[in-house]
Amino acid sequence: MTAALDRLDRAILARLQTDGRETHEAIGQQVGLSASAVLRRIRRLEEAGVIDRYVALLRPESLGLGLSAYVNVRLEKRAEHAKRNPMDEFRASVQGWPEVVECVALTGEMDFLLHLVVQDMGAYSRFMMDTLLRHPSVQDCKTSFVMDRVKTTTALPI
Repeated sequence: MTAALDRLDRAILARLQTDGRETHEAIGQQVGLSASAVLRRIRRLEEAGVIDRYVALLRPESLGLGLSAYVNVRLEKRAEHAKRNPMDEFRASVQGWPEVVECVALTGEMDFLLHLVVQDMGAYSRFMMDTLLRHPSVQDCKTSFVMDRVKTTTALPI
């Protein structure tokens, strides 16, 4: 279900995507509304689920997390050892892996794409050998390392 958004809603959302801590007054000045009208619209967008949550975006390098990688994962199709199917088992496991900052299910040759953020090659190797490759559903993995971030945004094209 897509929420019906007017021009003002989109302008408010664009401002919040740029700075989630911007005051209602400042947003109102930019979009031509009072602070109370902005607040009402933001609450409505939150209740409708358009605004999912508010977070602080951290720079990985400033936290000693200098290596990013994307790992394509192929799962076995049937698991004799598990009561759940391999996809469900993997989906549940990945929730507990802090190194994985994003996991998406894919069409095509591979089943999942993981975005890993780790300290260094040693941390990557430990995660792969001790966690991912030991998972009973995992059949194959292929990794690509990030050399340079050309564009990074959380803003959606609204």
